[in-house]
Amino acid sequence: MAGVDRLYIIGPCIRDLENIHRPSYAGAVFISVAAVIAIQSPVVYADAPTDTIGHPQPPIFRLEEVRKHGRDAEEKWITRGDKVYNITDWIPGHPGGEVILRAVGGPVDQYWNIFTIHKKQEVYDILDTFYLGQVDPQDLVDGKVPVEHVDDPFKNDPKRDERLLVHSARPFNAETPGEALNSFITPDVLFYVRQHMWVPEVDEAHHKLVIELSDGEEREYSLQELKTKFDEVTITATLQCSGNRRKHMTDESRSTNGLQWEAGAISNADWSGVRLRDVIKDAGVQIDDLPEDIKHVQFVGAEAYGASIPVAKAVDKLGDVLLVYKMNDKPLALDHGYPLRLVVPGNVAARSVKWINRVRLSDEESPSQWQRRDYKCFGPNVGSSNVDWDSAPAIQETPVQSAITSLRDISSHSSQDSKLLQVYGLEEDSIAVEGYSYAGGGRKIIRVDVSADDGRNWHQAELLADESKGAKKWAWTRWRWVLPRQQAGRCFIVKAVDEAYNTQAGEYEPNYNFRGNLTSSWHRVGYRAKAP
Repeated sequence: MAGVDRLYIIGPCIRDLENIHRPSYAGAVFISVAAVIAIQSPVVYADAPTDTIGHPQPPIFRLEEVRKHGRDAEEKWITRGDKVYNITDWIPGHPGGEVILRAVGGPVDQYWNIFTIHKKQEVYDILDTFYLGQVDPQDLVDGKVPVEHVDDPFKNDPKRDERLLVHSARPFNAETPGEALNSFITPDVLFYVRQHMWVPEVDEAHHKLVIELSDGEEREYSLQELKTKFDEVTITATLQCSGNRRKHMTDESRSTNGLQWEAGAISNADWSGVRLRDVIKDAGVQIDDLPEDIKHVQFVGAEAYGASIPVAKAVDKLGDVLLVYKMNDKPLALDHGYPLRLVVPGNVAARSVKWINRVRLSDEESPSQWQRRDYKCFGPNVGSSNVDWDSAPAIQETPVQSAITSLRDISSHSSQDSKLLQVYGLEEDSIAVEGYSYAGGGRKIIRVDVSADDGRNWHQAELLADESKGAKKWAWTRWRWVLPRQQAGRCFIVKAVDEAYNTQAGEYEPNYNFRGNLTSSWHRVGYRAKAP
């Protein structure tokens, strides 16, 4: 790249000058270290100040001046530490879309604390090509921009239910508590929360959904237009984080990277909205005779998260992919994508993009880091130091899964418990074991096997009836087993079987992957009888 004076890092693949005017909506935010673009030479200041012996000194800027170069200014500035940078020319090629505008006019540091991929010398070197000067020392506290001048990206996050089992506060990630896992429909406030960033500022009245066709043509829809122009559909669907039960893999095999979810990164709800296939068709795509250059449908959320699914799933009459605005017959909560989100039933929840504002039909999958460099699985011998992200496909449908969510002693002396014992023809003190089972792709659960003695003897649990909606079985299946307490050993186990006779592995090590994704080996729960 001889003669190039300035380099821009813009996304997960090398992009040429033509493409800077059509930015990729990758999930990497601010500066991503995977690709470079050649841009024109940096600005030269003719009247730069000098020191007493003639050496040029950097210009000094007050924070008040930096703040004038914010979102609405012609030139966009940021600070990092005590330095000032002009990133105006780079913004059109930013892979994370307009989310970078949150930082302009102020410090980028707090965003890089979230997106730590930027904390590399190569990134710092590239940022230095945009260098303008220094923050005036009289505006700094201990050499840093004072906190009162830092825009907190999480300031608009909603208040959460205290019963959620929190794994991280910023960004917020929390499991559904055990009591809520014991109902078929998960209450909205106890539905598990998976955030990659902050909750974006959204306004239902002004929210737009853009459908971008493969030739670049765009069609825009307001939320009201979606609600009035297309038929409303309701499905019952389980969403499961790819890291659900990751801690079990860590405990039973080896250390894994990521939030250490137990069995509560999964929940079930009724979702109401319009079919994605109907909207794509209305935008001008012949969904029954798709052009050969459309193989994937990419999605972007208001906070710049990105993902994609194969177009075959997106337009499948039985696929039930919805643009959702209601959850359990109420408007979506902020944490769950208000005012509009995508729900891709049967697929890993990472594909169900929240706060969706753009749908792109493409010949390739989303360039987002969450599509290409995160939600994948590798062999037990692969680690973060030798992983080839391109060697594995992105996770879509999920394998068969089950977990024990309740292990309760039942007393024959309790009037309430005795009613349950009568249902199962028991009279002595017993144990009620309950849990969930689920298979991706809309496959039904046909059997749940449980053991009370660490797998030496097996029994079949009762599959509880439900009223799930949808073209396929998108919802989990609740199950129950009641047994005399005297038959219980020290370890209960559950495993499920779906309609394709897929079942769960017994051990964790053979299916170990360093990210701990799709953990689905037998779930074991210890038991100790109460003293009489």
